[in-house]
Amino acid sequence: MFENLKNFDIVYYFTEMTANPLSLTMGIIDIALIIFIFTKVIQISRGNRAWQLLKGLCFLIIITIISYILNLKLINYILTSFMSIGVISIIILFQPELRRALEELGTSKLTRFFGIDKDIVAKTKENIYKIVIAAMELSKTKTGGLIVIERDIKIKDIINTGIQIDAEISPQLLVNIFVPNTPLHDGAVVISENKIAAAACMLPLASDHDIAKELGTRHRAAIGISKESDSIVVVVSEETGKVSVAKDGTLIADVKEEALKKILIKNIITQRFPEKDKNKRLEKIKAKLQQRKNNSKKE
Repeated sequence: MFENLKNFDIVYYFTEMTANPLSLTMGIIDIALIIFIFTKVIQISRGNRAWQLLKGLCFLIIITIISYILNLKLINYILTSFMSIGVISIIILFQPELRRALEELGTSKLTRFFGIDKDIVAKTKENIYKIVIAAMELSKTKTGGLIVIERDIKIKDIINTGIQIDAEISPQLLVNIFVPNTPLHDGAVVISENKIAAAACMLPLASDHDIAKELGTRHRAAIGISKESDSIVVVVSEETGKVSVAKDGTLIADVKEEALKKILIKNIITQRFPEKDKNKRLEKIKAKLQQRKNNSKKE
């Protein structure tokens, strides 16, 4: 690693880069790609265990480089040896986080860029309201519920653990699925591609240290799937009737109806279709301005 660093001449690199227009273009692309990769790594890692790991790795790399420059041979040997073994250890220890990061990088958003998802925003918002209605109904009767809303990372393996439904979303159907002592009530419902994909699905459980001791299996399962994917999970407690939301491995507890709508819309629509929402807001503003002009002319 450090032999390659020693042989790399930064001055020569930039001299060659500015030698002709083609080299300059390729050099700019090279630097832009490096910045993009580092930015994506930071964005994906921020807010979870991988972020702490990344900061620790950066610290070790800096110390290793300093020890090499200062010719501290013993420290440098220990650190470089540790880093060689550490890569394998990191892959083993942080397998869920690395898997999620790779899945996010592999998610294609070209369809949105070219405007193929023309009616998805309206359909998704309508279905969010239906999910909220169902959650509130379950809350009133203290009926336990677990609804997983798939986003960019596909969870086909989770869907395959349950009973396939492939039905349009309706509050009545969601409430009926979770009625106690019925065949489908035990497990999670997965919403995928604006449909109820499956019910009675088995979710991975989060470890005990990730949640409060008073929370049960449903909440542990909600946190577990939200850590391994970018899914949003709505949980209704059977004991208290309180509604919670699991997102990115964290639990937002005791969420009221309006707050639940805002959380789901923000994380499922606004963050995924920002440009569409922005254009809609601009169109509304323009329409209001035009209406004011027309009113002023009449007066």
